[in-house]
Amino acid sequence: MAAQRDWFEKDYYAVLGVSKEATDKDITKAYRRLARQFHPDTNPGNREAEEKFKDISAAYDVVGDSAKRAEYDEVRRMGPSAGFPGGGMGFDTGGADFGDILGQMFGGRGRRGGASGVGPQRGADIESTLNLSFEEAAHGLTTSLHLTADAVCSSCTGSGARPGTSPKMCSACGGRGSVANNQGPFAMSSPCRSCGGKGNIIEYPCSTCRGNGIERRPREVNVRIPAGVDNGQRIRLKGRGTPGRNGGPPGDLFVECRVAPHAVFTREGLTLLVRVPISYTEAVLGATISVPTLSEGEVTLRLKPGTQSGSRHRVKGKGIANSKTEGDLIVTVEVSVPTDLNKEEQAAVEALHDVLRPPRQQGNS
Repeated sequence: MAAQRDWFEKDYYAVLGVSKEATDKDITKAYRRLARQFHPDTNPGNREAEEKFKDISAAYDVVGDSAKRAEYDEVRRMGPSAGFPGGGMGFDTGGADFGDILGQMFGGRGRRGGASGVGPQRGADIESTLNLSFEEAAHGLTTSLHLTADAVCSSCTGSGARPGTSPKMCSACGGRGSVANNQGPFAMSSPCRSCGGKGNIIEYPCSTCRGNGIERRPREVNVRIPAGVDNGQRIRLKGRGTPGRNGGPPGDLFVECRVAPHAVFTREGLTLLVRVPISYTEAVLGATISVPTLSEGEVTLRLKPGTQSGSRHRVKGKGIANSKTEGDLIVTVEVSVPTDLNKEEQAAVEALHDVLRPPRQQGNS
């Protein structure tokens, strides 16, 4: 029986933890969060998590596709009383696959890739992390990710057949994957029993992948990290996830960037932040000081007389640049108070103290 039979019984919105009115963005966000939580790579040997991951993927395969979601909502709205198996009318399908009935109801869209329920299936998404230095995140880089995941079988290149052989077209259905069944006034089709609806038969399965065309093995993926990525940002590599099945498209690879802190700089988006100590005399009299940048050595900054400790000064264009714009450098100056004076310095400070009243006394007569 086709997978669409489950549409009456399974609430895919509940599986993903979203409402029926959820937007496509909300559905995708919920799927990615749950996929990270229950992915087999995150839960090795946990059968319960593996089954949960399959349920999540099946739910997203339906409600994550706008056309299939519309059909799913309509079928759920009609319910079993619409005359399908288990409904009040109880008409006989004559062995026809339930997905074919849906296909006829909705203009042939109830099945993707055949009448057997084993049509094209999108590959699963993969989650990975990449550790970057502060400079690498700021400037961008091309690197390689090493991960273990499902991939096209290296022995049979995905055909499922032993090297030197190839799948044969099913003679029973002529490669269509379905056979016609005349049911009185209805003309329906059902899965071909000879090939299981695939349209071909593998006489000599590949020993590496056991005929399914996919094996789990180490993979190396080249990743281009753009300049300006921030800690926690996710990069999507379309089509670099696990391969699809039965001609379906591959999933995507999502790379989460983990950026190490810097010894001198912090950042707010593309804005670089740095703290620079200055002396009391530089703050009072003004000065031209040197300020570090992330990649261009030092630049000069002119401080006006009377500069206050903790004041912020902007240096345009010396922050982090991405492909669209460039940030600024914000310099916070802090007056450094000496703690170990020699005799000459002690005398100078005491003389200054004699001529300068403390701020709390200024303004008093």
